[in-house]
Amino acid sequence: MSERPVSNPLALAVLACLAERPMHPYEMASTMRERRKDDAIKLNYGSLYSVIESLCKHGFIVAKETIKDGKRPERTVFELTENGRLELGDWLSELLSEPTKEYTHFEAGLSLMPVLSPEEALKLLRRRVEMLELELAKARSVDAYARERRIPRLHMVEREFQVSQREAEVSFVRALIDDLAGGRLDGLEEWRSWHTAG
Repeated sequence: MSERPVSNPLALAVLACLAERPMHPYEMASTMRERRKDDAIKLNYGSLYSVIESLCKHGFIVAKETIKDGKRPERTVFELTENGRLELGDWLSELLSEPTKEYTHFEAGLSLMPVLSPEEALKLLRRRVEMLELELAKARSVDAYARERRIPRLHMVEREFQVSQREAEVSFVRALIDDLAGGRLDGLEEWRSWHTAG
């Protein structure tokens, strides 16, 4: 993956919004929320303004105009530059084509799991499966609602990915629980002895 001058995924979402048309920050945030992009990209107003400032500094977007609408405060409308359009295309191409190592919190937890006793780890993993199953049930109801509304799959594909990741995680954690509870996890006796020996 190449080093980008602005690498926050929120910057990518801003560029994508502005590829449609010029917008002010509130409109960008509303558009992302309306399309549920905040499920895939962390969105908060403080970060949004910092990202916009950075994109301007690097010449990817520019302020087009400032508008005043009634009693609302002035709003600056931004538009994509040609460099911004090129950056958007290049960045998206890279994200879609090149697998990268992503460091998840769960993976970090698994790597350090022996700090806990096997019994405590088993209890926590069971709780995780319960929570994941609740997440999956919620996601499936959102998917059913989207199908009912005939929302094109194109606009839901990131949710499909999230659901498939969660399903794979549930399957992995259940298998780990079975091996741990059944005494089949390689290294389990050594793990137990660390905790009994203190």
